[in-house]
Amino acid sequence: MSQATQTEAVREDGTITGVSGPVVTAVGLEARMNDVVYVGDEGLMGEVIEIEGDETTIQVYEETSGVGPGEPVENTGNPLTVDLGPGMLDSIYDGVQRPLDVLETIMGSFLDRGVDAPGIDLEKEWEFTPTVEVGDEVGPGEVVGTVPETESIDHKVMVPPTFDEGIVAEVNDGAYTVDDPVVVLESGEEITMRQEWPVRRARPTADKHSPIVPLVTGQRIQDGLFPIAKGGTAAIPGPFGSGKTVTQQSLAKFADADIVVYIGCGERGNEMTEVIEDFPELPDPQTGNPLMSRTCLIANTSNMPVAARESCVYTGITIAEYYRDMGYDVALMADSTSRWAEAMREISSRLEEMPGEEGYPAYLSARLSQFYERAGLFTLLNGEQGSISVVGAVSPPGGDFSEPVTQNTLRIVKTFWALDSDLAERRHFPAINWDESYSLYKSQLDPWFVENVAEDYPELRQWAVDILDEEGELQEIVQLVGKDALPEDQQLTLEVARFVREAWLQQNALHDVDRYCPPEKTYAILQAIQTYHDEAFAALDAGVPVEDIRDASAPPRLNRIGTTEDYEPFIEKLVDDMTEELRGLY
Repeated sequence: MSQATQTEAVREDGTITGVSGPVVTAVGLEARMNDVVYVGDEGLMGEVIEIEGDETTIQVYEETSGVGPGEPVENTGNPLTVDLGPGMLDSIYDGVQRPLDVLETIMGSFLDRGVDAPGIDLEKEWEFTPTVEVGDEVGPGEVVGTVPETESIDHKVMVPPTFDEGIVAEVNDGAYTVDDPVVVLESGEEITMRQEWPVRRARPTADKHSPIVPLVTGQRIQDGLFPIAKGGTAAIPGPFGSGKTVTQQSLAKFADADIVVYIGCGERGNEMTEVIEDFPELPDPQTGNPLMSRTCLIANTSNMPVAARESCVYTGITIAEYYRDMGYDVALMADSTSRWAEAMREISSRLEEMPGEEGYPAYLSARLSQFYERAGLFTLLNGEQGSISVVGAVSPPGGDFSEPVTQNTLRIVKTFWALDSDLAERRHFPAINWDESYSLYKSQLDPWFVENVAEDYPELRQWAVDILDEEGELQEIVQLVGKDALPEDQQLTLEVARFVREAWLQQNALHDVDRYCPPEKTYAILQAIQTYHDEAFAALDAGVPVEDIRDASAPPRLNRIGTTEDYEPFIEKLVDDMTEELRGLY
């Protein structure tokens, strides 16, 4: 929330009549829905969520203990708004875009109530390099200059989407603050490096397209079996301890997005602390610069006020849209949308609204849809393209995927990575269940994989799916009669499936090499496993006992491909050795 909007109180102030947790009622307040107000003697930030006659209901973004009836309520006349401009990257915000590092310097380790700070530094000067000249015609969304925001990202200064087309009358080159005009139009409108935007309203674009390029994650099971597109949506549901946060952090670190917005929404403080401590230390695998130089973190932990948790996803998606409008590919990680939904449920109950399933508000599905639909591949107002990919973690109680948040999310997203506690207990990570997961982007992404990885990529992936499906059917029989009772060809299928699971689907997030796997390596590992399959079945058809095939010394080296940096010569020699050894059996 910008400081400017605090001083724009244009409506009549009110008086508190009741306090129920984060929900405050007031009378005499002339306000509109979603107006930001300042509550009580301490000036706690809140938002109007209901108006009935003269009574206004407000959700407060801070702890309300000590606030009582009779205290004043001041209206700003503006909705919840974020500051957009250079300085957001390499920053850590709370749910309403207050910079936590700035608040720490003001107050120390413990944050007081009623304290605010602008989302971007209003005093810092940035070196502005114009890309337009006097006499040029510019319109909404057009880039008028650049600022070196971090060592990885150039910040593009744009004409605000609310401006009309105009002719450039003045251009300033040099060091300026975010509020200084850097371009002036003949109409007198001044373009600065700072924009403000209400978080609950999507920023406008020219068009939305079906995405055709994958967001490469570096995780074999995701890129190989269940890919997500740039501009796509995905959900990661799973019970406690199954690896949701680690999976999202891996995506944030290694996905080939230009900008990462990571929202810690209601997660435990120790998990968010780990993110805040780790990210500044991590080198960016794309540039070698610190990962934070292209990352914006929003930290709203479980012990922070519930109302701010409800707004933090909107703050994050608005920041993501701003960088999308510059033509960047943005990846947004929301961990987790279940905590967001729980915040909505708590506020809804305070308002005494009619509850829906399991007490969630009836508008849960609509709110989830509004959030995920702001993802996509877009043609921007300036004619360029940009994308936002949204990955939301879901924390169903007890791992029950039939609960409302998971089911409503499933109806919206097109990629579903279902985490499995059984796999996690067996130390199989990522613990993504290949039977329950799916991706609806496969057909539209296949042309990219065919062109950029291998012509038979879709066929090879389908072969792996068929092997895993067959293994699943055979495991039911094995549990009844034992593995040795199966025919030899089915025993060999189980052996091949074991390599698919252990050598291909498993990945070590803590290993310097295996934590990121490019698509070419993902394909090469699976192709080597298919070679073993073909040679092993050829030996079986030639009369070689399945025990002899299983005892071959070369195939177990398949499990070492993932941790091998120079994998191409390793695979080439391994394939030669497997072929020679298996053919030597007959």
